[in-house]
Order: sequence, then structure tokens, then C-alpha cells
Amino acid sequence: MADLPIPELDGKTILQAVSKPSIDYLAKHGRTGLAVTVPEGYPPGSDVANMSIFGYDPAVYYTGRSPLEALSMGVSLQGNDLAFRTNLITIGNADGTVGADGPALADAYIVDYSGGHISSEEAEELIKAVDKELGTDRFKFYPGISYRHLLVAQENYGKGLTFTPPHDITGKKASDYFPKADARCADDSENEKDVENTKAAQTYLDMMAASYNVLKDHPVNKKRASVGKLPANCIWFWGQGNAPKFESFEKLHHKTGAVISAVDLLKGIGICAGLDVIEVEGATGFLDTNYKGKADAAIEALKTKDFVFVHIEAPDECGHIGDYKKKMQAVLDLDSKIVAPLLEYAKSLDEPCQILLMPDHPTPVALKTHTSDPIPFALYDTRENNADNVSVFDEDAVIEGSLGKVYAPDLVSLMIESENK
Repeated sequence: MADLPIPELDGKTILQAVSKPSIDYLAKHGRTGLAVTVPEGYPPGSDVANMSIFGYDPAVYYTGRSPLEALSMGVSLQGNDLAFRTNLITIGNADGTVGADGPALADAYIVDYSGGHISSEEAEELIKAVDKELGTDRFKFYPGISYRHLLVAQENYGKGLTFTPPHDITGKKASDYFPKADARCADDSENEKDVENTKAAQTYLDMMAASYNVLKDHPVNKKRASVGKLPANCIWFWGQGNAPKFESFEKLHHKTGAVISAVDLLKGIGICAGLDVIEVEGATGFLDTNYKGKADAAIEALKTKDFVFVHIEAPDECGHIGDYKKKMQAVLDLDSKIVAPLLEYAKSLDEPCQILLMPDHPTPVALKTHTSDPIPFALYDTRENNADNVSVFDEDAVIEGSLGKVYAPDLVSLMIESENK
């Protein structure tokens, strides 16, 4: 939910413009600061940022995004299996139109990174069709949630390639971001590897291009088009990696916990950390998610667990589509439907309780992608009152907070130390 100043909001950010009394209460009565969630040299992805928030330093634990999603989906990676995020996207013309006989991938533009935020039920049919036509002994496709799916490739096939997240290139020509081999090397053995990587890059590109022919006339997409929805007419690979190895959260911090999210990535981090993953019916990862269900599940989890990690994806999705009004709505919903009931519950307890509120990274609506800028956070403890001289929660106000700039993987330890004092 962190952002940049927005001209339509008189130069204010989303957090500065929207009314969010419960979120501001946490800042006013707690301690605030800025957190670095993305270490230098790492991409500002949700994988790196959320791993940091869970207390796992990416420099030690990070192997890629997709393996974490694979765990959440119940897909076990063996040996040198390489997992890829597989988005269902919409490709079309430079002006954003999508016709029945649109351009093939080589001439197409990325119209939507999410296939029009396709439903999980529709997407499952499409991914199964892709797997039937393109799956082999080496490549296997697995359906996930909404537009987020998985490809598993055996024998590290394609590990030396560079892929671009589709949410970074909405509106741009697809061919400028096709998979490519990493930088060339000089000696013969490396040159041989370069040839293999170039061949692998072409293999993945061929699969992406072939998926268009599988999907463009699929009954699911014909039905979507008939009611004015975007078709999910192509797949796009990115975020590859091998299986990670985490130490359990309980072993590191002597705390039990649970994770609530609509996003496989967050669930996968939780599984790696040995935490319980709580499924909430109607959790979609967008504005229509089941906020009440998430808040209720969090309160129930806190009756038996030391902590619960509640993740809300909607502000990020609205940032990616570049819609500041929808992003404001996402923050309003977060404040009233998640923070307010959890704050009320925390204050009702007979024992101390803490709430840490933070984004994982900025997703500015003007950029439609992530940045690695430090993000605002507030740490509230029911035993404290007016701990800082900060009265509201936003990107500028927290600079005056007492906690200063913190490396995000240290926040869990900071909470525990604060609890013990």
C-alpha cells in the first residue's frame, strides 16, 4: 500500500489521502519507522520482501519465488526440479484491444498480467488444457489460484535463463521481454552451456507461443469475451527456482504461528517456516476477497497460536493495474475490515498483545510495479500509549518514529524482545 505522491490527490500518497482511523491508531499509540524489506542486489519481489518480514534473510534463504508457491500447492520438488510461476495473461494489440483473431505472441503486447483477474475455476480448465497439449515427461503444469499457476521442469532445465515478471511490462511489446540466456562466458565449457541455455530459452518461448493457439479459442475464453471480460489467452513464465531449505520459525524464535493469505507465495513461505496455513473460503487476493473471514480466522488462530500473519493482496493488485481509486478502496477495506476488528480483539485480551502493520514493498500506481524503497511500519503494543510523537501512518510521518530504519528480517526479533520487556 506504500506509494508515491499522486497528482490527482493533490500530491498526496494513498496513505496520506485516505481515511484510516484504525491504522493511524496503531501509529499514534505505537512505535514507527521505516523497514528495508529488499536487500541490495535483490529484485523487489513479494517473495524477497515477505521472506524478510517473516524473519528469514533472503541472503541466506532465497532460492526463487516459484518453489515457495509449489509448496503451497502441494507440489513436491525433487532433486533438480525447477519451478516456474506461470501466469495466465492477456495479449493483444498495441492499443490494448483484444480481437478474436489477435496477433500471435511475436507481434503482441501485454494487455493484462492477470488474464482479467480470471477466476480459479476458469483458470483450472485453461491450465489443464495447456498441460494436455504442452505437458511432457520433462514439463508438468499445475493449476493454482486465479491467474497464478505453476510449471515444474526436470533437471534444472532453464536455470540459466532470465525471465521478466509480466506485471512489470503491462502495455509493452512482449518480444522485448522474451526469455533469454544469461551473459556469455569465454571458455569452451561455458560456451557449450551458452548454447544449451539459448536452446532452452527457445523451448520456453515456443511453449508460451503455442499456448496462445491452445487458449485463444477455448470455450472458457469465448464465454469471457461474450460478457465483455478479457480472455486469458497466453501463458508467461517467470520466477524460477529450486526447493528452498528453511529452519522452522518455532526453532528459531520459540513461537508457534499461522499464515492467512489468498496467495500461494505467502502460504509457501509459511509452509517452509513450519507454520500452519489457514484456508479462508472466498479469499481471492483482490478487492472482492473475504475480509471478514480472514479477520475471524485470525482471531480464532490467536486462541491457540502465539502469532498469526495476515496478508492482504488487494493494494498490490490495484497498484499493478494503476488505479489509485481502487487502491484507496483497498486501504479503506484493510483498515475497517481487518485492522479494526483485530485491534478491538487485541485490546480486549487480559494479556499483552502486539500488532505489526506494514506493506511488503511499494507498488506505486504511476509505475504499476514494485520498488525496493524502505516501507513504513508501525509496531503497536497494548501496554503502551503514545510511544512515538507520530500521529498518522504514512511514508513521511514514520520517518520521525522512534524505531528509525530497520532491516526487515530483524523485526520479528524486535517484536519478541519488546514482548519480553
